Amino acid sequence: MAHNASSEPSSKTRHLLSLSLGALGVVYGDIGTSPLYAVRECFHGPHAIAVTPANVLGVLSLIFWSLVLIISIKYLVFVLHAHNRGEGGILALMALAHAARPGRRGEPRNVVVALGLFGAALLYGDGVITPAISVLSAVEGLEVAAPVFQPFVLPLTVAILAGLFLIQSRGTEGIGAVFGPVMLVWFAVLAVLGVAQIASVPSVLASLSPLPGLDFFARNGWHGFLVLGTVFLVVTGGEALYADLGHFGPRPIRLAWFALAMPGLLLNYLGQGALLLAQPEAAPNPFYRMAPAWALYPLIGLSTAATIIASQAVISGAFSLTQQAVQLGYYPRVRIEHTSPEEIGQIYTPGVNWTLMLATIALVLGFRSSSNLAAAYGVAVTSTMVITTLLLHVVMREVWRWSPLGAALPTALFLVLDLAFFGANIVKVPQGGWFPLVIAAVVYLLMATWKRGRELLADRLREKMTPLEQFLAETAAGALPRVPGTAIFMTRSPTGTPPALVHNLEHNKVLHERVVLINVVTEAIPQVPKEERLEIEGLGHGFHSVTAHYGFMEHPNVLEILGRCKGHGLDLHPHRSTFFLGREALLATPRPGMAIWREKLFAFMARNALGATTYYRIPPERVFEVGVHVEL
Repeated sequence: MAHNASSEPSSKTRHLLSLSLGALGVVYGDIGTSPLYAVRECFHGPHAIAVTPANVLGVLSLIFWSLVLIISIKYLVFVLHAHNRGEGGILALMALAHAARPGRRGEPRNVVVALGLFGAALLYGDGVITPAISVLSAVEGLEVAAPVFQPFVLPLTVAILAGLFLIQSRGTEGIGAVFGPVMLVWFAVLAVLGVAQIASVPSVLASLSPLPGLDFFARNGWHGFLVLGTVFLVVTGGEALYADLGHFGPRPIRLAWFALAMPGLLLNYLGQGALLLAQPEAAPNPFYRMAPAWALYPLIGLSTAATIIASQAVISGAFSLTQQAVQLGYYPRVRIEHTSPEEIGQIYTPGVNWTLMLATIALVLGFRSSSNLAAAYGVAVTSTMVITTLLLHVVMREVWRWSPLGAALPTALFLVLDLAFFGANIVKVPQGGWFPLVIAAVVYLLMATWKRGRELLADRLREKMTPLEQFLAETAAGALPRVPGTAIFMTRSPTGTPPALVHNLEHNKVLHERVVLINVVTEAIPQVPKEERLEIEGLGHGFHSVTAHYGFMEHPNVLEILGRCKGHGLDLHPHRSTFFLGREALLATPRPGMAIWREKLFAFMARNALGATTYYRIPPERVFEVGVHVEL
């Protein structure tokens, strides 16, 4: 008995350590590769500051306190606590905040949705820049090793990125197993490189005080404020760690940060500062200059591996974000493939993958150096961080029921930090910061148009829709012939008669002896417990209503729904049933609702959306489609 009691904590500890190692590989790849370019850009970028001892200590002080206040306190203490039933990310936070708003306050609800959508759209911009700047900055180490490699930097970077996107369809289960160990080695190497430099210039430790940072602003004024936009590069992975909350949980993410990631990063930044204090001429690439000559090529290889891992995490995040957007009704149905039978979160979205690949490679070829890309990096992430803080405030007040003052104090602190970083980054717009903003604007327009278009389409269909009670009463009173078999209709409204049912009746003049209406509802939670999946109601005269509830991290599956119906006394065989689906032909009109150009955009998106047959995994040979013209 004693043995069993002692082995249980040991097993839990091993599980925690295993999850923490996994979190190190997936969650901290983005923030973990920032040492490749963050310090360099402060002293060698477009807004570079002179390499003086006071400036070096000032920049290091800003870096340290940014990591403490933004990552350690804001994200790891507050934001990770704002989970939506264990799931994180900007859309999960938006769904949580939106669901918490009282129904009578329509405008605030709309503001919450708009903020969440724009925050999500900005992450796609980040998803393009992160792989480009990370891999390019790693490969640029070859220039430090030997200038003769300079012409090969861009082709090699493009080849690595293309290879990374090409393997996405195979899933990341195999390579994911090595992410944690590789990043463990990476953070250990970061620490070792830093300690070696700190030992020779221990005075660099004075930067851990906030005083050098305050002095930096006092001496450099506006220029010092602009450098804050580059200092921000050290915290660009903050949103990523929140988005991956559902995969690992808060404890492993926090343990990986405080035990491994933060010490490794901090020691490396201090080491780069110590090197600059001793050798100001190392500013063009202080990270690689810290390494002894014999270690340079292995370090370039390890850096490239770390940046590939960082890029993989961002790409997977884009797939997950797309799935959430589709499920919540903010994006058209797209092909989503599950690459692992065991791991529900491992998905692949071909359309998103190829779009990201083309945009990332175009970015590398257009900007040509990681220093140029750094000018574009940060604008999108700072904007998302501001939005996260605002949504977090709604959760504090509406979900956690904090007092106005209790919620206002942390919100004010975080907003001061976020807006300072945002202001320092917004000046980057002419140097390339416009790129992620343009991507975000396009994605936001598509998401907002799709959401509004769906609402408009539902209104137009409802205008012509016969109430289900009326239809059933007319069916009971009439002498319509019934034919053997089961007809299944997918419906948007549980109280209205599906247009496909009405049109089928008009054309064929018969009803099946058993008619099942299936309505799929996406809840504002990640997963719906299996026992709460279905609601089944017998409507009489052979009619049945089935409402299937799914979370925004789940993929609706009609075969699963039919299988579960048997446990509720409704035995349905998919290969002995006929599925009737409506296919709407949408026509833009001047009617109030949306601008005509947006109605045309919505119609175009609807035409190119993945069909309901494929998306809901309905046997295609059992599908009968009924066309319906709808004037928007």
